[in-house]
Amino acid sequence: MINPGNNMAEEIDSDLDSDLDEKNTKKTSAFDIDVDEESEAAVLAGLSDNLLGEGEEDDLNLDDVENILELQDTNFPKFTLAKNKARFLRMVSWYRGKEEWIEVAPLSGVTKLFKTQTKELEGIRSSKLDYEMELETGTLTPSQRSYRRDELKMCRVQEKMAVHLISKLQVKIKSGRR
Repeated sequence: MINPGNNMAEEIDSDLDSDLDEKNTKKTSAFDIDVDEESEAAVLAGLSDNLLGEGEEDDLNLDDVENILELQDTNFPKFTLAKNKARFLRMVSWYRGKEEWIEVAPLSGVTKLFKTQTKELEGIRSSKLDYEMELETGTLTPSQRSYRRDELKMCRVQEKMAVHLISKLQVKIKSGRR
């Protein structure tokens, strides 16, 4: 008699492997990164001095910064909400990883990332315009205004990082097709 348990265990094992592979390959956005609660808590604990208080303004002019990824940790943009600072740090990590990946990536992978980043950039710019328009209306409460300014800064930062990555992807694509 055949033991049906062995085949079932192999199927479950292969299903788990394919699920893990899917999770590792589908991360095409900086926001898709999973962070466990312990590491996020550790990051947030160290951020208290890098957060803006109510009514404070960040002295960093994003227009003067060519590549945010080259900034020192102490020069990073400041946010009102700790969760936005943590989100920003995850984005920086993701974009730095992608920049390193470009050096060894196959042309097909670079082209695919170029397409997804270009599409994501459209969404970032759309959100940025929405936040700018909301802030101009003057109908927001102070806490809503603070939140929208944080989100607008997040969009500006992500736009700069995405544009920088897209330009590196374009260079790789052009050099790979020669």
